[in-house]
Amino acid sequence: MFRKLALLISFLGFSQMSFAQSEIKAVQIYSQDELLRLINRNEHLSRVVLDDCQLVQDIEARAQVLKIPAYRFLWGDMLAWGVCVEAEPDRGVAFMEDAAMQGLAPAMEQLGRYYAAGRLVQKDVERGIIYLREAGSLGNLKAQIQLAELFIEGHGSPYDYEDTYHWLYNAVTGDEEQHQQIANCMSGLEELMHPKIVRRARRPLDS
Repeated sequence: MFRKLALLISFLGFSQMSFAQSEIKAVQIYSQDELLRLINRNEHLSRVVLDDCQLVQDIEARAQVLKIPAYRFLWGDMLAWGVCVEAEPDRGVAFMEDAAMQGLAPAMEQLGRYYAAGRLVQKDVERGIIYLREAGSLGNLKAQIQLAELFIEGHGSPYDYEDTYHWLYNAVTGDEEQHQQIANCMSGLEELMHPKIVRRARRPLDS
């Protein structure tokens, strides 16, 4: 009797395991819009890990074969930090730079941040400002904030203050912390700008 009970328990356990395995579904590759949302929230690497690294080959193909900018950036970031692949920082940065050259603002913003801080690459604040300025001109709010902070610290050119203030003056965000960052940056820039330039910078975004 005990032997039959043990067999029954064993069978039930196997059946449950088989059922659970049959319920596992392959993770679908991210759409372009979904990937951009993940990148803008800085959740792209954690999402790849949460998906159990199932999409590595798909991501690599879209980056290397199809040359999709968002995927070139994602693949580059994965290589740079060794996420689901062996770390190759030099190749990773090269992929991110290529995505930036293709016009992907988040790639420009991240590279600008890396060069300004000397992370992965040799510190070059002026080069970082070039990337951040390009990303800022495309509406990347994180780049605009970082650009203002660098200017307030004494980097960059006064010729760029007006554009940066103009972008931040017209920025819209529902994040209270980010909203305060913008206010602090505008206040800091005002101290560096002539009042006439400040008034001129407070114009509608499309004017």
